[in-house]
Amino acid sequence: MKTRVIYPGTFDPITNGHKDLVERASRLFDEVIVAVAAGHHKKPLFDLQERVELVERVVAHLPNVRVCGFSQLLAKFVQEQQATAVLRGLRAVSDFEYEFQLANMNRQLVADFETVFLTPAEHLSFISSTLVREIARLGGDVSKFVPSEVVTAFNLKFGH
Repeated sequence: MKTRVIYPGTFDPITNGHKDLVERASRLFDEVIVAVAAGHHKKPLFDLQERVELVERVVAHLPNVRVCGFSQLLAKFVQEQQATAVLRGLRAVSDFEYEFQLANMNRQLVADFETVFLTPAEHLSFISSTLVREIARLGGDVSKFVPSEVVTAFNLKFGH
């Protein structure tokens, strides 16, 4: 049986922590779908198409990874994609309570909904898209936290 995992998120922007999880998932599953959420409630800096294109460039070296945008209920998207599981990243213990609640809610929506948790490499565990956006907005150097494609996108966005 072919295993297919969906890694959902707003990826505004994709960080080195996200990239680490995608690379590791690509070794564990036959196919990885990075599902970029519209994230209207989060008021993303980059629009959906920009985020999809950034993620595509960052993961282009992984042949079993594809990227797509979505704006529907995750449980429905998982069914449509015939995914085996959903991948969620846990940076800290504080993430676990929310992720555990989300996993249980999704299982109530779709009985065979499975969630797999991975932690990023220790040196990446503190990286947050929200913090990275703020540092970039204020002209700080984010090159240690995000792929070079994202640094370029920030420079274009903020004119640095």
